Amino acid sequence: MKRVLIIGGYGNFGGYIARSLAADPAIRVIIGGRSLARAKAFAATLDPRVCVEQAKIDIDADFQSALAVVAPDVVVHTVGPFQRQDYRVARACIAHGAHYIDLADARAFVAGIWALDESARARQVVVISGASSVPCLTSAVVDHYLANFDRLETLDYGITAAQETNRGLATASAVLSYVGRRFPALRDGQQKDVYGWQDIHIVRYPELGRRLFGNCDVPDLEIFPERYRSVRDIRFAAGHEIAALHLATWWLSWLVRIRLLRRLDRFALSLLKGSFVFDRLGSSKSGMHLFLSGVGKDGERKCIRFFLIARRGHGPYVPCMPAILLARRLALGESISPGARPCLDLIDLPTYLKALAGYDISVIVEGADAPS
Repeated sequence: MKRVLIIGGYGNFGGYIARSLAADPAIRVIIGGRSLARAKAFAATLDPRVCVEQAKIDIDADFQSALAVVAPDVVVHTVGPFQRQDYRVARACIAHGAHYIDLADARAFVAGIWALDESARARQVVVISGASSVPCLTSAVVDHYLANFDRLETLDYGITAAQETNRGLATASAVLSYVGRRFPALRDGQQKDVYGWQDIHIVRYPELGRRLFGNCDVPDLEIFPERYRSVRDIRFAAGHEIAALHLATWWLSWLVRIRLLRRLDRFALSLLKGSFVFDRLGSSKSGMHLFLSGVGKDGERKCIRFFLIARRGHGPYVPCMPAILLARRLALGESISPGARPCLDLIDLPTYLKALAGYDISVIVEGADAPS
């Protein structure tokens, strides 16, 4: 039985991962976090037939010593925001000889994880960053449909949240850290500056209807131009389900852009609490879209429209699934080459979607040459 420590195991995403892994007979889950009381309270909500441990883990306070006491084989790091973190947690895991997986969505953090490759190889451990919707699922979708194109030119995609879902402070802080702030994105074959939560646009989803979107800074914007050389335009966006809430965030983005406000993540807690006022107007349905455009094999213009729709609040299982699958693989002793890398080429689209089959999640694809 392999010991899997989930840092932030009683939190938003960590809780989903812990519930999924706790029932696996090959895994002994350790719920880690700053509050031992909260870890114990969460453990009490799990199936009483499973046995889990709890541990006081603070990544900012002698984490190396805490790791030695817990002695995990695999560490899943879910405590964001990663935009303000360095690699001390991953380095400590390497030194301990534990495999490391995180759910980071921070552009520089995920793209720069290669810096740990040599030390991870020396210790024969796996270090994987960005085991989440981006870039794991997004790259899996592109890779799956790439053969439909003679030349792929445009990727336009995004995630729309359900209003009635668990919303954590770390996730809110991560998004707000780039609202109204400038970052580069591929436009017309060149890196050009765009602004977070601007370039506002509407996407019409099957079942969900119209949802608003604005620019978001994600690892894909750094990784994909090199990975998909023919692509000339990449836009990743996100949006609130409630239009009024989305437009309020868009308005705040202008205050940051014109420098009346320095940054919004300082107000993350207040803004997060304020967002709950809108819950009665929303639903438990979230979605993801990815539109691939370019030249098809017949020389004609081609567009594939991929939609993922999650109901009944099951949306968080989508970003959590890569960490769940990879932790299971490592616990079962399946071979993953040692070293550090972003979460690419590790989970293909059929495997990802098969893992989601037990949840109220469906996929709709338009324009593909063959069924998914």
